[in-house]
Amino acid sequence: MTMTNSNTQQGRIKLDLQCKKNNTEHRTHEITTDRLIVRRGKPFRLTLSVERPHLDYIELTVETGPDASEEKGTRSSFGTKQPQVDNCGKPWRLDVLDSTPTTATLSVLCPSNASIGLYSLFVKTGLSDAAARVGTFTVLFNAWCNDDWVFLADDAERQEYVMNEQGIVYKGVNEYIKTEPWDFGQFEDDILDICLKLLDLNPKCLKNPQEDYSARCNPIYIGRVVSAMINSEDDDKGVLVGKWDCAFIGGVEPSTWTSSVDILRRWMKYDCYPVKFGQCWVFAAVMCTVLRCLGIPCRVVTNYQSAHDTELNLIIDEYYGDYGVAPSQSHDTVWNYHVWVEGWMKRPDLTEDSFYDGWQVLDPTPQERSTDVYCCGPAPVKAIHEGHTDVKYDVPFVFGEVNADKISWLVMANGSKKRIQTDTKAVGQCISTKAVGSNKRQDITENYKYTEGSDRERVAFEEAVKRANDVRMIKFPPRPKVEMTISLEGKPLNGLDIQAYLTLTSDSPKTKELTLRMNAQIMRYTNSPQAGVWSETRDVQLQPTKEQSIPILIPFAAYGPKLLDNNCIKLSVIATDKKDSKDVYLVERDIVPHSPPLNLAVSGTPLLNGLMTAEVTFENPQSASLKNCSITLTGSGLLTQTEEIKVAELGPGQKATLKVNFRPNRAGPKRLVACFDSSIFKDIRNSVDVNIRTSSSRMGYLALGK
Repeated sequence: MTMTNSNTQQGRIKLDLQCKKNNTEHRTHEITTDRLIVRRGKPFRLTLSVERPHLDYIELTVETGPDASEEKGTRSSFGTKQPQVDNCGKPWRLDVLDSTPTTATLSVLCPSNASIGLYSLFVKTGLSDAAARVGTFTVLFNAWCNDDWVFLADDAERQEYVMNEQGIVYKGVNEYIKTEPWDFGQFEDDILDICLKLLDLNPKCLKNPQEDYSARCNPIYIGRVVSAMINSEDDDKGVLVGKWDCAFIGGVEPSTWTSSVDILRRWMKYDCYPVKFGQCWVFAAVMCTVLRCLGIPCRVVTNYQSAHDTELNLIIDEYYGDYGVAPSQSHDTVWNYHVWVEGWMKRPDLTEDSFYDGWQVLDPTPQERSTDVYCCGPAPVKAIHEGHTDVKYDVPFVFGEVNADKISWLVMANGSKKRIQTDTKAVGQCISTKAVGSNKRQDITENYKYTEGSDRERVAFEEAVKRANDVRMIKFPPRPKVEMTISLEGKPLNGLDIQAYLTLTSDSPKTKELTLRMNAQIMRYTNSPQAGVWSETRDVQLQPTKEQSIPILIPFAAYGPKLLDNNCIKLSVIATDKKDSKDVYLVERDIVPHSPPLNLAVSGTPLLNGLMTAEVTFENPQSASLKNCSITLTGSGLLTQTEEIKVAELGPGQKATLKVNFRPNRAGPKRLVACFDSSIFKDIRNSVDVNIRTSSSRMGYLALGK
């Protein structure tokens, strides 16, 4: 039990905060039982003791933030012999459950719309003139409280989106979705303090702390603040520096991170200096940790073929030269994937009914400014689905990410441009998040848009165009006379040549003479060219209504040394009609070679403080040596810190092994995450789920992850 003492004119006052009991009932005991942490809208108990009998009157005062005031809702006094006062819509309540002349058991109700954060607690009893400060406690959002704006009705979803410390991030391309385990670790004992520090450093708080602390009652406000503070683009001491090229000197490669905990601790350790480096999935995962820690239900979402529409005109222009993808003549791009966060909350700021309540897109990756700050959202998913682009915040941008139309242009030698094709279906594919209660992938594309090709999807798009400012409709060209597709022979494996096939068909009644310009380029996942690896030009005669297949071989020797972290191979073919140069056709395919396996095994009894062992092994399948190899192992509640080994060179067929003994320090479902990195093979991961039981539990299990 946590006791606090204070000496007053009436004698010593003792207060038992009942941290273990309260924190367990408020589902915050995973953080700690050494200090009081409660969720708003739910009562908690205190036991008050005094030396001399004067408990006929008890008054409590709670304060949060500097210059706390009842007007701002950051201060409230409430007692046993006074009416419960509604301070700016934030009433607190005190009830005496049991009492003697010198002791009292109290029930304190923190209102469901109180500001979250650290509070000071003061007590006044009997005839004392002044209240005595007797301790502190922390208030969080409450997804279990019907009156809280973050209320989530389904208990399984609350367990997943608030309580689960382990998650999955989806990467790769929509045809090869890569599963990456991530340790959110929101209940690690120092993460809550780091999250509150992040709120205190936000520019709105530094400019006007009274208003900021008052606004912390609102999850909409908190969402925008956290979205801005996860990135450091505004020179605001944000958590992460973004970097999208391949030069990560002076920092950590984004693919190396497996845990938000390491990042947040590093940020705190070095005086809140931004951590280097992050990319979209890192930004999103860290934001998910912060929101779950503060009590806002949230999940990490990946959108494949994600458009970055800089002009907010719902059109993405992509440019091609004879050699493949050309340097962009606009800032529009279509990323292989982009990762953001959805937070669950009500939106009474938008409408009196609940139409826009529910999942809201929040994106901390610094892409475009929102009200002069690099943040995004909360944008109601329902508004995106219906094309309501006049709804705040940042709905036009997110709508473009999932449903913009794409126009492909051929850039001629003289700089002129020729439109190749218009695609209304390519953007926004396989929108994915981790399923509730399992490691399966849940496709939530239908939450964001109607089925591509349907009339309802076009109606929603036209609604988006109508509501957005200065957006132009486009006319679609007729169906092409030549159709091209690219297929792969088997699963492409990193380390081996890639065999593909180009298939052409024509609905023209005449033979078509075509010039094919075929190119393979290494692309960053943001769809910017990194390096060319293969090209070939070929003339073909395409017979009417007949299918023609052309083999394509991309050697590993050409792509291997250049296929760096999170890159893919874009194979594109531009076909030009030799008799009519106006007829130009395009096909492209993103290829991500699969990686060799990383083996992870766990042994021992899954018991709290019991001895366990984890062993990670990687075998080099190449005929050449791998340079700069490393294996890392993380796991909140299992390991106290990230374990790592480095191997300067790993010869052909040789194995690198990391073996770690550990004692789990928290009970419940936990996850170990292993990662291998080298000069050739990047970002290879595996995970094991471990259910840690206490000594009184009867069951526990180990389950291998994928």
